[in-house]
Amino acid sequence: MLEQLKEGEYVYIQSFKHDGSLHRTWAMGYVIEANAKRAVVVTNHTLVSESDGRKWITREPAICFLYPDKWYNVICMIRKTGIHYYCNLASPSLYDGEAIKNIDYDLDVKVNPVGKTTLLDEDEYREHMMQMGYSSALDKAINKGLDKLMVDIRLKNSPFDHTEIYHLYDKYLDMMEQSRKEGKN
Repeated sequence: MLEQLKEGEYVYIQSFKHDGSLHRTWAMGYVIEANAKRAVVVTNHTLVSESDGRKWITREPAICFLYPDKWYNVICMIRKTGIHYYCNLASPSLYDGEAIKNIDYDLDVKVNPVGKTTLLDEDEYREHMMQMGYSSALDKAINKGLDKLMVDIRLKNSPFDHTEIYHLYDKYLDMMEQSRKEGKN
């Protein structure tokens, strides 16, 4: 359903927890690509709301990759020090006409600009697995997603190719410039 999104439009992004509670929202992401395989959305100085009521604004442009068939999504943050990747183990994403939605499953992988990876939140994953009753099939799907993610990182498959990220960021800048000229922004 991600292919229903339209390039050049803004979309709301919602992440939930397994129990159905809202985890985090992004007030707007700018769609630069949408098809049956993925949605590529840019957040830039975007309002983020956390489940505990905290609100903050993203500091740098980020290119977000959301997939309808992968158990992870990837946020590529473009910083002065290079591209930093933050990967969320999550259910496949869907678009329901209101927002892009997925379920966050706690585990995260950070990748620095030279490719060093750090696995985060293993304790939180184990805790939520017990509290929310993740099934063994769900645990298997999440861990299979983690394995696939680590292979993609190691092989520099999309979106872990810096050249692709810079190309997409240039596309975003061109689209924003075109919108500005047309008086849309």
